[in-house]
Amino acid sequence: MEKKLSCTLAGGKVTDVLFANDIKDLSSHLSSYGNNVFWVFDNNSAALFSSLPEKRIVLESGERYKTMESLGKILSAALSFSSARDTRFIAFGGGVVCDMTALAASLYMRGARLTLVPTTLLCMVDASLGGKTAIDFEGGKNLVGTFYPADEVLISIDTLRTLPAKEYKCGLGEVVKHAFLAEGDELFRFMDENSQKIISRDKEVLTDMVFRSLVVKKTFIEADPTETRGIRSFLNLGHTFAHALESMGNYTVSHGEAVAWGISRALDAGVYAGVTDASMRDRALSMLKKYGFAVNYRIGRGDWLAYNQALAKDKKKISGSIKFVLLSDFGKPLLIPLEQKFIQSAVMQSAKISF
Repeated sequence: MEKKLSCTLAGGKVTDVLFANDIKDLSSHLSSYGNNVFWVFDNNSAALFSSLPEKRIVLESGERYKTMESLGKILSAALSFSSARDTRFIAFGGGVVCDMTALAASLYMRGARLTLVPTTLLCMVDASLGGKTAIDFEGGKNLVGTFYPADEVLISIDTLRTLPAKEYKCGLGEVVKHAFLAEGDELFRFMDENSQKIISRDKEVLTDMVFRSLVVKKTFIEADPTETRGIRSFLNLGHTFAHALESMGNYTVSHGEAVAWGISRALDAGVYAGVTDASMRDRALSMLKKYGFAVNYRIGRGDWLAYNQALAKDKKKISGSIKFVLLSDFGKPLLIPLEQKFIQSAVMQSAKISF
């Protein structure tokens, strides 16, 4: 495996990101850990193995299982295998598996070793790097969690070959977000010029895309590891709008699609509030449409109360106020509160367009 980058976070903790040449290369590296390991899968990621390791737990798949109950199952299983502080927790799967395993590792005996093996595009470019761990709680997304960076993140692009189209598209939403946040327009142009190869999952292009996307994220999280300076918060572009949509719909809308929708709503709100130029918004929306995202969707008027209640549970609320990430231009995010009229204008209309 090749170490592509290292990310230094809170307390000087370093996460190394390694890319595998293929599945065999990934397996060889995982075997080097020895027997003092504890694996966490879900039904989807477990299906990638012909035979599963002995010390493991397999969870149900999906956001609705990102709960305190599942967290307890991970901890109980780790204890049943006599895991210790020097045991390496290995999360093998998507963002739900990686988030919950990382939270469990941070809590188990006050901190076990941790390796994340993201098998979805969304997890590769988002959940795997940065040290955020979480479960959903009382209807709020990621309300309970810690900061606990992994020792290593192991990426094999080959795992994306069998990823369902909806899940693959989900990850593209986060990549496009990074393209909008990056200084300059290199990632934006890369996404624009290579759209067909990205959609068809060309391995070489995907490897480059994932690496470029992680470099953008690394810039923000190293400057603000525990999200206390307002810099890392910019990575939440589209997320405040998105999380409310996900929560209101009981997570039937995928995270990546919700984020892409949330970005489009943030762009509209920025235009309404006078901080985003309309031509910049139109260029950004064109990119989202190129990848098939439903940027024209609006919630119905009858859904506004439920949507607004979901917004009120946003974990990024400070002193009773929710600040939204807007864009004055590519690579120039702003963090500001929005008047309710701008939020309503951005998210609501009478006609509904299905995802």
